[in-house]
Amino acid sequence: MSQVSMRNMEASIPSQAQIAAQRARLQALAISGKVLEARDGHLVEIAANGTVRVLRHIAKPIPVALGAKRFRAHRAAQP
Repeated sequence: MSQVSMRNMEASIPSQAQIAAQRARLQALAISGKVLEARDGHLVEIAANGTVRVLRHIAKPIPVALGAKRFRAHRAAQP
């Protein structure tokens, strides 16, 4: 496989992931009738009929520039 075709395939990964996530959301709504989502610092439950219920507050998303690397901070072991 040539490097050009490999690059083209790799470039399509984000759009394929978005399509897969949309399909999984629709499938979850069809099966269970509910989906959990993080929205604007809240964990919300969305029902198939369109109702939205806030379950709890969560940390706001951290904006990350494209290509940047982020690492999870290690916590010190507590006795």
